[in-house]
Amino acid sequence: MSSTTDKIKGVSNEAAGHLKQGVGKAVGSEKLRAEGVAQDLKGHAQKAVGDAKSAVKDAANKAADHANKHM
Repeated sequence: MSSTTDKIKGVSNEAAGHLKQGVGKAVGSEKLRAEGVAQDLKGHAQKAVGDAKSAVKDAANKAADHANKHM
């Protein structure tokens, strides 16, 4: 998956998790609230993976640009 895809899925999972937490709280369902927390955390992790992929790609591009300037 690309870094952008990871970030998009992360944001989507965070939003769904927040929604589940809100609905769980409104209807008094601890199970639904817990599922929402888990999905929110999953979203945070997916975004972190996307950010890490972007950072690695940026570093590789900078290294390649630097190498090309010194050839």
